[in-house]
Amino acid sequence: MSTQDTPAQIGDLPPLGRPANTALLQADITTLSKIANHSRKELLALHGVGPRAIRLLEAALAERGLAFNEPT
Repeated sequence: MSTQDTPAQIGDLPPLGRPANTALLQADITTLSKIANHSRKELLALHGVGPRAIRLLEAALAERGLAFNEPT
């Protein structure tokens, strides 16, 4: 998938930018509930997902009463 073909926003995710959206689409992560199944570390390991995307995702998760799946 070319980044030119990537939508500006995916599902209920906040607008993140094309590189992060491309990485999430390739990993079949298209909703906040799917984001909540992953840790920050797992998402940061995806090429295109950086600290800014993590901050935006964390805020969106918190608005819905969700959080990243962090190891205990």
